[in-house]
Amino acid sequence: MYVYLCFFSIRTGGFSEFCNINMEKWYKVFVLFVVTLHTNNKQYKVETITGLQFGGERPLFGIHDTRLENVTITEGESGIKCCRNIEADNCRFIGKYPWWHVDGSLITKCHFEPGSRSAIWYSDNMVMRDCVIDAPKLFREMNNVTVENVVFNDADETFWKVNNLKIKNVTLHDGTYPFMFCENVYVDGLISDSKYVFQYCKNVEVHNAKITTKDSFWEVENVTIYDSELNGEYLAWHSKNVRLVRCRITGEQPLCYAQKLVLEECTFGEDCDRVFEDSEVQADIVGGITEIKNPRTGVITADRVGKVTIDDFVKQPADCIIKLRQ
Repeated sequence: MYVYLCFFSIRTGGFSEFCNINMEKWYKVFVLFVVTLHTNNKQYKVETITGLQFGGERPLFGIHDTRLENVTITEGESGIKCCRNIEADNCRFIGKYPWWHVDGSLITKCHFEPGSRSAIWYSDNMVMRDCVIDAPKLFREMNNVTVENVVFNDADETFWKVNNLKIKNVTLHDGTYPFMFCENVYVDGLISDSKYVFQYCKNVEVHNAKITTKDSFWEVENVTIYDSELNGEYLAWHSKNVRLVRCRITGEQPLCYAQKLVLEECTFGEDCDRVFEDSEVQADIVGGITEIKNPRTGVITADRVGKVTIDDFVKQPADCIIKLRQ
C-alpha cells in the first residue's frame, strides 16, 4: 500500500466560493489524500475530501472512489449524483435530493436534516450505519441495502420498492407507508409507530419488532414474523402465506381475509375482536381470545375462547374447527 498525503494552501477567492466555504485568507486545510491500493495486480485510488462544504446544484456530480469526512452538503439540489464507490462519515446533508444514482456506498454517523427530503433514491449496493434521519422519503427503488442502528424521525414514505433490504436495530417515527412494495426483506430489531407499515411486500422475515399502527402487513405475501409485538387494527388483511411465531397481537379485527395463515404460540389482547373473518388459518393460541368470527377453513386451538360467531355470511367451505386445548 502506498499513501500519498497532499497539503494545499488555499486562498479565499474563487475556489472557496465554488465550495461554499468561509475561510480566512491563507487558511491551510487538508483537501485530499490519495490512497493507492494494489490488490490482485489492480490499482485503485481513493480520494478523501475532509471538512469542506458544497452547495448549489450538483457540486459533486460524477465523483467516484471518494471518501467524504465531515463534509456538509448545504442548500441546493443533487449534491451527490451519478456517482460510484462513495463513503460518507460524519457528514451533514441539508439540501434536497443529495444522494441519487450512486452505485456502491457506505454512509456512517451522518445526519440528514429535514430539508434533505427524498435524499437517497435509485442507489444500489448501500450500507448505512449509526445515522439520524430527520427527512422524509428516503430509500426509493433500490437494490441491496443494509441499514443498522439508524433512527428515522420522519419516516414518511421511507423504503419504497427496495429489493434485498436488511434492517437491524432501526427506529421509525411518524410518517406513512414505510416499506411499500419492498421484496426480500430481513429485519432484526425494529421499533415503529409509523402508519401503515409493510404494505404490498413479498418475502419478508421479521425478528424482535414492536410495531404500532393500523393496517400493517396488508396484501403481503410470504411473510414470517418472530418474537414481535404487533399493535393496531386490521393486521395483515388480504395477505397470503403469513406466519406468526411467538407474537403478541392487539387491536380490532386482526388477521382477516387471509390465505394460508399460520400462528404458532401467539397471544392476543382483549381488544382483538372478530378475528380470522374469511381467513384460511392454522392457529395455536396461548391463553385466550375474545372473539372468533366466520373463519373460512382450518383449525384454531386456544386455551380459552370468549365468543364464536358463525353466521349466514361465512364463506365456504365453512369447515374451520375451533377447539380448546386439553
